[in-house]
Amino acid sequence: MEKNAKIYVAGHRGLVGSAIVKALLAQGYTNLVIRTHAELDLTSQQAVIAFFAQEKPEYVFLAAARVGGIHANNTFPAEFIHENLAIQTNVIHQSYVNGVKRLLFLGSSCIYPKDAPQPIKEEHLLTGPLEPTNRPYALAKIAGIEMCWSYNRQYGTQFLAAMPTNLYGPGDNYHPENSHVIPALIRRFHEAKVKSQAEVVIWGTGTPKREFLYSEDMAEACTHILGLADRDFANLTAADRNDGTPPILNIGYNADISIAELAETIKEVTAYEGKIVFDTSKPDGTMRKLMDSSRINHMGWTAKTELKNGLKAAYTDFIKSNIAS
Repeated sequence: MEKNAKIYVAGHRGLVGSAIVKALLAQGYTNLVIRTHAELDLTSQQAVIAFFAQEKPEYVFLAAARVGGIHANNTFPAEFIHENLAIQTNVIHQSYVNGVKRLLFLGSSCIYPKDAPQPIKEEHLLTGPLEPTNRPYALAKIAGIEMCWSYNRQYGTQFLAAMPTNLYGPGDNYHPENSHVIPALIRRFHEAKVKSQAEVVIWGTGTPKREFLYSEDMAEACTHILGLADRDFANLTAADRNDGTPPILNIGYNADISIAELAETIKEVTAYEGKIVFDTSKPDGTMRKLMDSSRINHMGWTAKTELKNGLKAAYTDFIKSNIAS
C-alpha cells in the first residue's frame, strides 16, 4: 500500500479496528477514512452506497461486525446473522462497484467445524458441522468468505479474508454478559477483588483449550497482509481456482491454554485472592480450537506478545477505561 493511499477502516472503534488504525498511523499511513456508527450505518445499503461513491477508498479493512461470547450468541442469534450479513454484503459489494484495490475481510476461527482436526488448517472450512452456540455468526462469516471468493473469480477483485483466533487487548468489550472470555474474566475478577468476594464462578468445566492473540499483533498481521507484493497477494485470493482452497489466511499465536489455566493467570494479573469455581451446568463450547498459522508465518509474520504480558496490558487498559467499577 502506498503511504498516501486512501484507506477505509470499517469498525475503527472496535477491538480489531482500533488496533489497525493505530498500526497504520505508526507505519506512516495518514490518509485514513473512518466513520462512527452514528455517522454511517453499515447495515443500510443506501448509506453505504453514498459513502463509497463520495470517499472512493483504495483499500478497505472490514473489521465492523456484531460480535460477542457464548451468552450473546445464544441470546441474539437473529441479530448476529442479520447484522453481519448486511454489513459485509454492503461493504464488499460497494468495494467492487467502486474499484477498491484490495479488501481484507475479518472473520473468526468459529467458521471451522467444531470437531476439526487440530491445528485447524484453512482447507478445513466446510468439512463438518459447526458449533451450535455460535452457528448464526459463523454462517454469516462463511458467507462473507464465499462472497469475497465469488467476486474474485467473477470480477477479478482482490478480496481476502483473515481468520483470527480469539482476540483480546486494549479497546475490548467488557460487557458483563455479552463479551468474550478474556474481557469477561478480567471484569469478573476485578469486580470480585473490589467487592472482596470469596469466589468467582466461571461457565463450564475449565477443560476446553483456547488460543489467544493480542489485538495489536493481529493488527500488524492485517497491515502485513495488505502490504504483500502483488503476486503473493493475488495468489491468496484464489481468483483463478475453485478447488476447495478458499481465499483465507489463519492468524494465530501457535499455542493454546485451558480455560482453567487462563482463569488462574487472570486471577494473578488482577491480584484477586479468592477461589475459582466452575459451573459445570453451563456449556463448554468447542473443546479445542488451535489454528494452523503456518501460511502467514511463512510470509514473514509471527505473533510476538506473550499471553501474560498481553493480559497485563489489557487489564491496565480496563482500569484506565473507566469501565471498571
